[in-house]
Amino acid sequence: MDLLGALREDEARVGLFVDGPNVLRSEFDVDLDDVRAVAGEHGRLAIARLYLDEHATPSLIQAGEARGFEVVTTSGDVDVRLAVDATAAAIDDRIDVLAVASRDTDFKPALESAAERGVRTLAIAPGEHGRSDALRNAAQDAVTLEDV
Repeated sequence: MDLLGALREDEARVGLFVDGPNVLRSEFDVDLDDVRAVAGEHGRLAIARLYLDEHATPSLIQAGEARGFEVVTTSGDVDVRLAVDATAAAIDDRIDVLAVASRDTDFKPALESAAERGVRTLAIAPGEHGRSDALRNAAQDAVTLEDV
């Protein structure tokens, strides 16, 4: 990569949206610091949100906040809220890179919508077992955390 390309990547505003119920599962052993680091390789984190449902423990909420995430707690399924927020960030020109950490294909339309608007897209899978091929294929870049 040339100097101009490196400069642009450093200036890129990354929106990181983490689907807590699908990523923070014991079978994946995901470290939120690793998720932030992977997204940070694509630019400066302008948004870092961890979405949790109403059953999230106070210690999980505190852990997310301690690692620099804005924790969004929803009643019921987090998918709709995360997808709406991620799409809005892309449409409102608040981010240059949309990074979604999940194993759920529900976020495929959000990635596609962002890409149509010129926003780069990144799918972060919690592990090989938790990787969605549809989500991976919808994104321009994809990372599996256990490979990091």
